This record gives sequence, structure tokens and C-alpha cells, in this order.
Amino acid sequence: MGMVDGGANGVTATNDTAAREAVRSGVAVGDRSHWGRLQVSDADRLRYLHNQTTNNFNSLQPGQGCDTVFVTSTGRTIDLVTAYVTDNAVLLLVSPNRRTYLMEWMDRFIFFADKVAIKDLTDSTATFSLLGTRSDALLEKLGAGDMVGKPYASHAIYSINGIEARVAVGSGLTTPGYTLLTSATDAPALWQVLTEMGVVPMSNTLWEQLRIEQGRPLPDHELTEDFNPLEAGLWHTISLSKGCYIGQETIARLHTYRGVKQQLWGVRLSAPAETGSAIMAGDEKVGVLTSCTNTDQGIIGLAYIRTKAVAPDLKVQIGSSQGELVSLPFVSHEYL
Repeated sequence: MGMVDGGANGVTATNDTAAREAVRSGVAVGDRSHWGRLQVSDADRLRYLHNQTTNNFNSLQPGQGCDTVFVTSTGRTIDLVTAYVTDNAVLLLVSPNRRTYLMEWMDRFIFFADKVAIKDLTDSTATFSLLGTRSDALLEKLGAGDMVGKPYASHAIYSINGIEARVAVGSGLTTPGYTLLTSATDAPALWQVLTEMGVVPMSNTLWEQLRIEQGRPLPDHELTEDFNPLEAGLWHTISLSKGCYIGQETIARLHTYRGVKQQLWGVRLSAPAETGSAIMAGDEKVGVLTSCTNTDQGIIGLAYIRTKAVAPDLKVQIGSSQGELVSLPFVSHEYL
């Protein structure tokens, strides 16, 4: 599909320079087809997802959606997922490294009387995300302009040059944009339509850089059994009023007693550092590095920092690298 990712021919570097510029002042497109797409259907689908994740599904209508977090019974994070509610199903866009795990996890919690069916649609579908300041104008040109200004994760099906695609509000990052879902067979044609309209392809490497710069947590890095969604700063995914769900007691208790002991922050670094490294402030260990990348903005990492140690522009050391804390647009730390 014209994606170039890390090839030895040097195309990625030039593409990603142009793509980063497009994110800032035009439109870039990332191929997220390697992300998982899981369909939850049958009569109890909304109640089931309401009980298994942190957000409020009982209030969602077809054409609406939300971000939500699958959590363990002790409130630890499994994955940050975007859900799109349709007339007869809910489509979940899940992290690439959680597709199989979540299929098995969900299956385990479907009980005999539950009317819930789960299907993995990943191989028969594709996902592209449009990122950039001019994505609204592009949507108008694609004939999907009535999506502009709708709430996050709103979605509808459009015909784009004869190709059927579900267009959803939101890029998956804090950059303005849209996410397009289509069939795997139509995907190359849709990609061609977008690139012929001047949308700049971006590699998965650039997506990963933007993810870290903005603070979107990733399973096996920021989302693990060691951390809960409040520590990960995913307040926008948590309904504090929806009643009982798996892990709810832990999360409610943390909220009520101000028990969030560590928080996800960005760290601007003087040199690359190994993920998993201890973060020191003087002689005191204050956190752990979970992701690190080199971008045109310099070297930046994601880290969990002890709440009591957090201070504006806190100076830290990670091995031989010097660093300072920076706030992240994707996460929030305040209590609601």
C-alpha cells in the first residue's frame, strides 16, 4: 500500500520529514491495519462491554463511540481501546499486541446466559488514520464533511470514490484527524485516493514518535499489570458514576482516597536511555522509564514518576542521561 517502514533505501527518513510537516500544517495518513479490529455483537453487547471496561456503554447510541480501558479485577490495565457503536454491533480498535489476548480475555467472561458474540475482523478489514490541521478540509473534499465538528469517536459510513468506508472522528492521537475503516480488498484503492489528493504517507516509526511525544500509553510499555488507568492519566476513559464493573472497586478507592501514587509523564532527555531504567532525582529513585524515542524535537521518553516527587521542570537522571519532566497532551493528572 505504499507504506515504507524502516527500509534500507532511506525513503522512510525523507517521507517522515514530509509527513511530520504534513501533521503540523497539512494531512498525513498512517496505515493502522496491523491494529486489531474485534466485533462484539448480539443482544447483551453494550451491557457486556459496560461491565468489562472503564467507560459508560449503556448511554451510547449507534453512530457514537468512546475510548475505554480493559482492566483486570484489581484495576490494572490491559489495553486502551476505541469503541464504535453501530446498529447491531460494537467495533473495537485494539492495540496490535493485544488482539489475541483480548479475544481470549473477553471469551473468558462470557457466561452461559450472556447473549454476546465476538469475532476477529482484523484480516478482512483495514484502518487508516488521517492526522493534521487540514484534515477537516480534506473530509469536505471526500464528501464526508458532515462529520466535521462531531464529538470524538462519532462515525458513519460514506462512499468515497465508490469505496465504502466508515469515517470516525479522532486520529488515535491528540493531533486533529479522522480514522477510516474499510475492507481489506478496498484498502489499496482508498489509500490511492488519499495519496492522490496530496495526503502524505507516514511510517509506523513516525506514529511511534508522535505517540511518545503526546503520551498515548501502549501495552507492554505504559499499560501493564503494574499500572492502573488513573496512573496512566486515562481519566477521559473512566466513568466514575456508572456503577459496578470489573476492577471498579480498586479504581473508585484510588479516586476517593487520592491514592494515585505514580503518574505518567514525558521526560526530555540529553541522550537515549534503556526502557526499564530507574529514574533518579539526586540520590532518590523517583520512577521508571517505559518508552524512549529520538525525534526532530530531540530525545523524549515516557515514564511513571512518583506523585510526591513530581514538580514543575523536575530535573532527573537516567543512567548517564540528564532529563526533565514535560507534561503530555494525551494524559491528564487532575482529579475530576
